[in-house]
Amino acid sequence: MTKKVHMDAGDLLQMVQVEPGSLGQYAIVPGPIERVHAILKHIEDPVKDFTFAGMDMYTGEVGGALVTAVNSGMYAPSGAILSEILAEGGSEYLIRVGSCGAMREDIQIGDLIIVSSCIRGDGTSRYYVPDAFSTASHVLVTHALMEACERLGYSYHVGTIWTTDALLRETRELVEEMCELRAIGVDMISSSLLTVAQLKGIKAGGVLAVSDNLITGELGFTSPKYFRGETRTIRVALEAVRILEAKK
Repeated sequence: MTKKVHMDAGDLLQMVQVEPGSLGQYAIVPGPIERVHAILKHIEDPVKDFTFAGMDMYTGEVGGALVTAVNSGMYAPSGAILSEILAEGGSEYLIRVGSCGAMREDIQIGDLIIVSSCIRGDGTSRYYVPDAFSTASHVLVTHALMEACERLGYSYHVGTIWTTDALLRETRELVEEMCELRAIGVDMISSSLLTVAQLKGIKAGGVLAVSDNLITGELGFTSPKYFRGETRTIRVALEAVRILEAKK
C-alpha cells in the first residue's frame, strides 16, 4: 500500500474545518484584513468560516448570491493556498481586490487596473505549471469588472500584471524587460492566485488600485487618491458579482 506523503486541498479543508461545497459561489479576495472588514459592510448576515495563518474568511449574501470574503495576505504562497481552499470549498468565481505599482507613465495613483493576464515572476506557481503556461483571467470575470467600472463611472485600464517575489529587486533593467512584455503593473500575488484558480476551474480575475508608479517614481501609498482607488476596487468587485449573478 502506498502511503500518503504530502498534504492536499482536502487536508486544508479539514485544518480550517470547512465543509466541501459550503463556501460562496463568489469569492472576493483582498490582500489585507482591513479590506475584508470594508467588504463585510456590504455583505448581508456574514458568518465567520475560519481564522487560519493570518487569513479571516466570512460568507454571507450580496443581492441573494452567496459570497465569501477572505484576505489572501501579501505574498504568492498564501494566494495559492487560498485558491486551493476556495476551489475545494465550492467557489466558482474569484475576484482579487488588490493594489499594484503602475508600469506605464500615463497611469496615475489611484487608477484602477483590471487584470487580463499575468507574467509569473513568483516562485510558487512554478510548483503547479511549466514556464510556458499562460496565466490569464477568465473572460467572463474580466468583462464583468469592466462593465462594473462603466456602470459606476470609473475609468480603468486593462492589461498584464507582472507578479514578483522580490520587492527590492525591481531593477531598471528588469522593469524595462517587463514593459517590453507589455506589463502595465506589478504586484506580489496575482499570478499564484489566478494560476491555481485557473487549474482548479475557478473563473477568476482581478481589479487593482495603483499605489505607486515604477516609471515616474511617484509614491502614493498614503495618498488620498490611492485610498479612493482602494474603495473603488471593492465597489467594482461587488457590482461585478451582481452582474455575473444576473447573467446566469
